[in-house]
Amino acid sequence: MTNLLTLPLAPLRATVALAEQIRRQAEAEYYDPARIRLQLEQIDELRERGEIDPDQAAAWEDDLVSRLYEHREET
Repeated sequence: MTNLLTLPLAPLRATVALAEQIRRQAEAEYYDPARIRLQLEQIDELRERGEIDPDQAAAWEDDLVSRLYEHREET
């Protein structure tokens, strides 16, 4: 009887579970040290080619390094 009453909520539960899975995957990619290292290298290349100014590069690098530390503190 309980299953019958909660059956209409099944699509909602599935949607919530999918959203949670997507959130976990996005966080894993966002905090991935290898990905952050790659982004730092890309910033360095852009700076060397003169495509971004040093201040903008420094700001992006600060954000990426902060992300690394933030992730280490959480784990």
